Amino acid sequence: GKDIVQFANAVKITSTEIDKKVCNGSHAKGNKAGTNASMAGYASVATSSKTGQCSGLLSSNAKADKGGLTKFISGTGVAEGKNWPTGQMWDDSSSSVAGAPNSNANAMATDLVDLNRDEKTIVAGLLAKTI
Repeated sequence: GKDIVQFANAVKITSTEIDKKVCNGSHAKGNKAGTNASMAGYASVATSSKTGQCSGLLSSNAKADKGGLTKFISGTGVAEGKNWPTGQMWDDSSSSVAGAPNSNANAMATDLVDLNRDEKTIVAGLLAKTI
């Protein structure tokens, strides 16, 4: 997790636009029920309105800048060894449960692949320097 924290800090300093695009989507499962209907942000332990899953937000909340790489890293406790590479999601039985193996790593990879060519070049350089 410490490598990904260093990478996130480098992204934040280098490009706020890239920071906003990573872990700011709704393509991953933030709620075990399969919908992200109530997911409005990130937390180290998932709740009925916050998830520990990168890009596990309700799409309108993602568009409202409730997510992003920096918010994901700080909100989910990655620096403290939590939620990496597997995230926590909300279970309908009122508890936080582990997501699929490597769920956060896979969701972040999906977001990085979706960046444009110039952004990918920046990310590649940052990865080379920080990991």
